[in-house]
Amino acid sequence: MLRLLGLLALIWSLAVPAFAQETGDNTRASTGGAQTLEDIMRRQQGIAIDDSFRSDLTGNPDAAAASSDQLGTLGGSSDPDLWRALRYDSADITTQSRTSAATTLMQDGGMWWLQFREGPLLRIAVYLLGGTLLLLALFYLIRGRIRIHGEKTGRTIVRFKAIERFGHWLLASSFIVLGLTGLISLFGRKVLIPAFGHETFSSLAIISKWIHNNISWAFMIALVIIFIAWVVHNLPDKTDLRWLAKAGGLFGGEHPPAKKFNAGQKLIFWAVIVLGGSISLSGLSLLFPFEFNLFSHTFSTLNALGVPGWVGAGDLPYPLSPQEEMQYAQLWHALVSLILTAIIFAHIYLGSVGMEGAFDAMGKGEVEEQWAREHHSIWAQEVLDDDAKSQDKLT
Repeated sequence: MLRLLGLLALIWSLAVPAFAQETGDNTRASTGGAQTLEDIMRRQQGIAIDDSFRSDLTGNPDAAAASSDQLGTLGGSSDPDLWRALRYDSADITTQSRTSAATTLMQDGGMWWLQFREGPLLRIAVYLLGGTLLLLALFYLIRGRIRIHGEKTGRTIVRFKAIERFGHWLLASSFIVLGLTGLISLFGRKVLIPAFGHETFSSLAIISKWIHNNISWAFMIALVIIFIAWVVHNLPDKTDLRWLAKAGGLFGGEHPPAKKFNAGQKLIFWAVIVLGGSISLSGLSLLFPFEFNLFSHTFSTLNALGVPGWVGAGDLPYPLSPQEEMQYAQLWHALVSLILTAIIFAHIYLGSVGMEGAFDAMGKGEVEEQWAREHHSIWAQEVLDDDAKSQDKLT
């Protein structure tokens, strides 16, 4: 027995120094070659590490076909080799499921996504939405309601037709519902579960998810309606420069001449179209998971640009697993939705309490003639001239 222990001690004394030299005498030598906790944490956070000493140690499947008796790195895959191959998604896996994500049996890259979703994303939501509401409240206290300066005529001008108002209210109502149900999903674990408990939140979350998924189609349809109806009127022209130079008279003074839509409304229109389109695209990716890969190709293209200091100078992760595609889609969906929500807050403010007579445009479809002359003088004159010509023809 003593001779056996002495022999084992001799083998250990010879093996450990050799292994330490082979591994560069780094911190892994003290763990027998296993990854350190720091390596694991960095990998979970999406930070690149050199773990080829493990990822390449996945056996030889070709040799296994010739000799099932030989295992290990020179033969077939032993259990540790197999688990490493599964861990690094390099194993040849076949499943009955036909989805692309089914062959990824282990994926720990979602740790950074979870940490971002539970921390920075929630703070962004609070600061962005709360800050926007605070600024609008301060603006109202300082500027007050934007009134009609001239004497009201009692006559009205048709501002929006029925189909335009239908598209607007369909978009507005669906966006509000999507925003509320989205916030329930985003803040559920941090706010709603502590307040109402797991069971109540579970029911609320299931209902919210069903509503969110189905109302999204109304939002996308409305987006198409308003684009077709208003894109011609929202093309930029030289009158927008003067409007922007005077900030549209929002801070006082005379309102600059404007056509049917002023520069501020055009900016909101294109923000809704571009950001709303992006939200719809990422939403479709989430509705039909693993069907639309939006980010892998985009990251590859940006990496290929190779502009020094640019975020895409080879720094973006590529290729992405199907699960990572979904993680990026969820974050993009949430971030763009929050930005658009902040913009819509300003639009709602100006269209309601912020400006006298503005709500009538979408509420009734008609506006006071004096309001039209003050805020959209070019458009108002065109409409009045057309009405005058129509009256002349009738007489």
